[in-house]
Amino acid sequence: MDGNPSTPAKSDEASSVSRADGPPLADRFHALVSVAGWITSCREPEDLFRRLAPELERVVRFDFLGLVLHDPEQAVVRPVILDARSMVLMHRPEAVAAESAAGLVIRSQQPLIIPDTAAETRFSDTALALQDGIGSFCLLPLTTTHRCLGALGFGRREPAVYPPAEVRFMGEVATLVAVAIENAMAFREIAQLKDKLAEERLYLESEIRTEQTFEHIVGDSPALRQTLQQVEIVAPTDSTVLLLGETGTGKELLARAIHDRSGRRDRTFVKLNCAAIPSGLLESELFGHEKGAFTGAIAQKIGRFQVADRGTLFLDEVGEIPLELQPKLLRVLQEQEFERIGGTKTVKVDVRIIAATNRDLRQMVEEQRFRDDLFYRLNVFPIHVPPLRERPEDVPTLVRYFVQRLARPMNRQIEVIPTETLEALRRYAWPGNVRELANLIERAMILSRGRTLEVPLDDLARRRPKAGTTVHRGAADPTAERAEILRALERANWVLAGPRGAAARLGMKRTTLQSLMRRLGIAKPA
Repeated sequence: MDGNPSTPAKSDEASSVSRADGPPLADRFHALVSVAGWITSCREPEDLFRRLAPELERVVRFDFLGLVLHDPEQAVVRPVILDARSMVLMHRPEAVAAESAAGLVIRSQQPLIIPDTAAETRFSDTALALQDGIGSFCLLPLTTTHRCLGALGFGRREPAVYPPAEVRFMGEVATLVAVAIENAMAFREIAQLKDKLAEERLYLESEIRTEQTFEHIVGDSPALRQTLQQVEIVAPTDSTVLLLGETGTGKELLARAIHDRSGRRDRTFVKLNCAAIPSGLLESELFGHEKGAFTGAIAQKIGRFQVADRGTLFLDEVGEIPLELQPKLLRVLQEQEFERIGGTKTVKVDVRIIAATNRDLRQMVEEQRFRDDLFYRLNVFPIHVPPLRERPEDVPTLVRYFVQRLARPMNRQIEVIPTETLEALRRYAWPGNVRELANLIERAMILSRGRTLEVPLDDLARRRPKAGTTVHRGAADPTAERAEILRALERANWVLAGPRGAAARLGMKRTTLQSLMRRLGIAKPA
């Protein structure tokens, strides 16, 4: 064999190795049909080789399969070799295309047979093939109607001659493989373009966000837009606002937005989480105290109402204020005056109140756990803050926002957020709302070491939304509310109290559940 790429080896030297007429026609046809059935779905060389080898070894004898991809811009070829015995895939160093055997096949578009690798001196890569134990091999062009991709090779451990029929059959296989590789490249290019588009969108949104009116409120869903329209309407007035929504929906951000758009924007915005202060200290936090008013009162204390004078006071979790303190709060809301604990002097203030709660205050009024007159005083202009599950279209924008906000302090440079990740986050119910999403993205930023965001999606699969989320919404649909309660009762076998009871599953007291059951006409089946 002289190694001429256009001259196939003579078959009379191969009688001890293979039949002169090559593999039987039926076997060849069956192998080609099998290969054609799955080859276009392969995306990586590992998958391609491990599925190709078992099909071909029924028809053609070989010890190695090789794939050599051509990089025309760098003028190099990059070989990948599969040892059919051990099924180990070996990535070999790239070689200059003009000096390699595969380069000749690419230029000539003809098969090249090397019957004895040890005797071949024309190419720079044959010595490396010999080191891998390849005693002979045949290379065939990988070409589609659009471009030349490289070469497909098959080889043996010993010197051998490859019959023309065998070479023709492998040429047909090479045509199928070329189509598969071109498809894989196209999919890879599409994925890269999608990631590039995501990167550009991340940048553009950061630029646009600096021009938005609500710079810290992210999203453009219809539900959020409706809420922001209500903010714009009520902000210029001094009316009391009640923000209704689940925990983690961003009620404080909306309260700040109302303050920033009001005539009090140049004065103080004071916030107080009523659930975070022990009930015995809450009165002092709100109204202050005089020196010596009680044990430990070693100095006069100014309360939050006085600090917020001529500004805005944000009372978060207002439903947690004890009943005995509610008349004093009602007085300051109506009269804009109060006395400090232990004092007799009336303090006049001018404060706008924005309250927020994740509880159903109407239900609490019915259960006499919240004063009705205080509720009506707070409920002047209620605004429902939609949970994240009601605005899934905002999830991708929020993800990009949190990524960008965390990148600098965490020393991360995230440029790509996979589309599949964003879609999985859109589908999740988010029982913890925006706060849960922010925490998840922070954890993802810690885990991400490269330029692609790696979100631990398995964590979401192990979580379940809290039961009763529709029950605690301020304006729940009675039908959905009833269905949620019935599901919890059935799961608890109609046991109301206890750690496994329906009340615990719904996140409420037993008496609250009993009141809801009476109102909705729910009774235990006989």
